Amino acid sequence: MIPIVTPAEMAMIDAAAPEGTDVLVARAGAAVAISARRMMGGTYGRRVLVAAGKGNNGADGRVAAAALERWGVRCRVVTPPEALDLVAAANSGAPASSAWNLVVDAAYGTGLRGSWGADRAPAAPVLAVDIPSGIDALTGVDHGCWPATATITFGALKPGLLLHPGASAAGEVELASIGLDASGATSWLITDADADAALPAAEPTLHKWRRAVRVIAGSPQMRGAGHLVCAAAQQAGAGMVVVSSPGLTAADVARPAEAVARDLEGAEWAGPALEDIERFDAAVIGPGIGTDSTASTQIARFISDCPVPLVVDADALTALADHPECLRERAAPTILTPHDGEFAKLTGCPPAADRFDAVRRAADALGAVVLLKGPTTLVAAPAPSTAVLAVTSGTPRLATAGSGDVLSGVIAAVLSSGAATSDTALTQAAAAAHWHGRTAAFGSHDPAMALTPLTAMRQVELLGTVRAGLAAASAESSSA
Repeated sequence: MIPIVTPAEMAMIDAAAPEGTDVLVARAGAAVAISARRMMGGTYGRRVLVAAGKGNNGADGRVAAAALERWGVRCRVVTPPEALDLVAAANSGAPASSAWNLVVDAAYGTGLRGSWGADRAPAAPVLAVDIPSGIDALTGVDHGCWPATATITFGALKPGLLLHPGASAAGEVELASIGLDASGATSWLITDADADAALPAAEPTLHKWRRAVRVIAGSPQMRGAGHLVCAAAQQAGAGMVVVSSPGLTAADVARPAEAVARDLEGAEWAGPALEDIERFDAAVIGPGIGTDSTASTQIARFISDCPVPLVVDADALTALADHPECLRERAAPTILTPHDGEFAKLTGCPPAADRFDAVRRAADALGAVVLLKGPTTLVAAPAPSTAVLAVTSGTPRLATAGSGDVLSGVIAAVLSSGAATSDTALTQAAAAAHWHGRTAAFGSHDPAMALTPLTAMRQVELLGTVRAGLAAASAESSSA
């Protein structure tokens, strides 16, 4: 996993470094120079503008400029205000202005939380040092920056490089190791290798009831939700999937052919839904059930009395907001999967700008693993855990109806391999989200495919292919 630290935590890591600031700046500047050379495709005849502020960020830029000049690059190092003027002149086509092959933003980095007047981006590619100046390193809020083609950061990632709009402004992010110890970080970015390690492998003695998933999803008005959850759980490794949709007989439940359906008619359906629940290794409740008061009461009873790891999604989150006490009765891990609107219902307010802190606080308050969905998905477990795991594998291609149902099925299947504690469930839920997110990369090398929405059933179909890709990436990482 890749460490993620706040600006305050980074300052403490810098202060604890065994080498002095001059050594760290020399290493950082050299890394910037190497990245700049790679971006320009060489050095001969190249021209670079470096916006260098007064702090360490500016020092990194000046060291990089000196290295580039030794390689034959013509560098102009100026203060941030001068850089703004030069860029404005170049953009206006002023006769005295220069054309650059690259602009290095070493103006302020993480030290700035407001605007510095960078409202007009350079025409040349921009390499940001640590973070684009003007992006809040804690929240990703954009106060006005030069959007970067690439960003090189040091020691650890910063939240603002992962949270939008900062993530979009940062471009391709490179993490350079300059001798800083970030092993004490409490937030981490999940990689392909991490996901592969956390996802279950088939055991020689596996049988269908070893990884069984109970699904309560769908209704007369939303029949497809249950089908998607079941299909995803099956593709993600569940050996047995049993599904019920409140208000429907077994014959009317939409499901894959291999899933078993059970009746769940009548207003008092929680009791029948819990029959032989101990046979199952995980359960899902919520997608497409409905949000009327009767359904809410039954959902709360199921959550309270379900003794196995449970994924609470969609309509069940709305019910949970009205019946928060049902979580207190649970001993097995619980995974809540809200988007921002559902998060607001659960906690009383939308996620704060510092989303890492917001999800950590919500997990503590609710006593459950919280998986906050978004362009960057964040997962946290309740205290004593302090970890937040970030998932960035998804793309806007997954913004289609039913994607959340697919994710719930994948999480449940992964939990069914054994999730005895909230910490285990935290890692498994993040790995499942990464796996699901990776389906968005299918065909992304094709520009037309990269912009095509990925339907929920197509996501299900791709899970097996993506799982093999994660294993291959993990093996390549281990051999590197």
